[in-house]
Amino acid sequence: MSFIKTLNKKLTRIGEKFQDLALLLLRLILAYGFFGPAMMKWKNISAVGDWFADLGYPFPHLNAYLAGITELLGVILLVLGFGTRLISLLLIFVMFVAITTVHLRNGFQAGNNGFEIPLYYAIMLFTLFAFGPGKYSLEYFLCKKER
Repeated sequence: MSFIKTLNKKLTRIGEKFQDLALLLLRLILAYGFFGPAMMKWKNISAVGDWFADLGYPFPHLNAYLAGITELLGVILLVLGFGTRLISLLLIFVMFVAITTVHLRNGFQAGNNGFEIPLYYAIMLFTLFAFGPGKYSLEYFLCKKER
């Protein structure tokens, strides 16, 4: 048991050195993941609004713009590491709406357009909400003096 405790302490110390890198990678992979859907919305925002209407969204064209703005702003803010907690909450909401209105009826599997990927994104975003952007971020740089 002593060996396990010692090993755990060593691995914890090593792991802690990589926390900020892990948060950076999480932000960048999420930004990449939201880039495609954001660009797709902006290529034909009117068609997205029509699709939202077919899904039964209230104010479908307004919501198409709100989703598109949130996703595009999310890409920018996640890359910069600025406003990370706020944009994470907004993107979690977008994922929740996507899961409940589009993906849930298709089951879990991503290959069937299920809710697997948006759920993973929501969990990753929740991690950023809980831990913040890390040291490799504009937010950390700007708030350095307050620490």
